[in-house]
Amino acid sequence: MVLQKSFALSAYRRGYHLITREVLSQLPDLPATGMLNLFIKHTSAALCVNENADPSVRDDFESIFNHIVPEDLPFLTHTLEGPDDMPAHIKAAMIGSSVTIPITQGRLNLGTWQGIYLCEFRNRASGRHLVATVYG
Repeated sequence: MVLQKSFALSAYRRGYHLITREVLSQLPDLPATGMLNLFIKHTSAALCVNENADPSVRDDFESIFNHIVPEDLPFLTHTLEGPDDMPAHIKAAMIGSSVTIPITQGRLNLGTWQGIYLCEFRNRASGRHLVATVYG
């Protein structure tokens, strides 16, 4: 069985946001075993799996990535959409546009402290579009 569903997330502010529940709410019952691939259809946001318990982890992600790829770098040429746009593209390329998670006993087989993150890099982003593909 292969199931694919596209859906939109509501707009999130810049930062790192747990979206595990929101993703699951968009999917039908998962198969007993399989894989979920989640893909974001944007070049200025990313997806990853990381810490789901302590919110300071998400704050630290924001601080570290802003330090590594700051806005207003004088040598950037892709600036038409604002000073956050090209840094957002770079950050998205560094983290990635998809995650794949095993499904076991009808549930995402995430670790105890893991959740799915939307990594939003734009200052004024609109809703993001995702494609979920379930193999099982």
